[in-house]
Amino acid sequence: MAENQSECWGTGKRKTAIARVRLLPGEGRYTVNKKALDEYFGREAIRMIARQPLIVTQTEDQYDVKANVQGGGNSAQAAAIRHGITRALLKASPDFRTLLKKEGFITRDSREVERKKYGRHKARKRPQYSKR
Repeated sequence: MAENQSECWGTGKRKTAIARVRLLPGEGRYTVNKKALDEYFGREAIRMIARQPLIVTQTEDQYDVKANVQGGGNSAQAAAIRHGITRALLKASPDFRTLLKKEGFITRDSREVERKKYGRHKARKRPQYSKR
């Protein structure tokens, strides 16, 4: 890890979800908003998204992850946690950069929801056409 072998912080974002992530030396426990990862996220696919950076770098059993996440939905929160873990891993060891960059975890997914326009049902959906 860093010079003092203690914790590393990383902030991850996706849509309106923001995750503050702490990496601590440990044996691979995940805590999200003071709950276990399996308890917080119901679907296995979403849990896997949050675990990806540690799996790619093969450091699953070396770090405990404590994440505080707010805003967004389940999928966006998991992606925000993934981004936060990636940033914390880069602070812990810059050697992981090439692995994480190749998987595309370093770049923040900056897509946001398009605003609703007047005269439309949603951002682009038009009212039903009526001939008469």
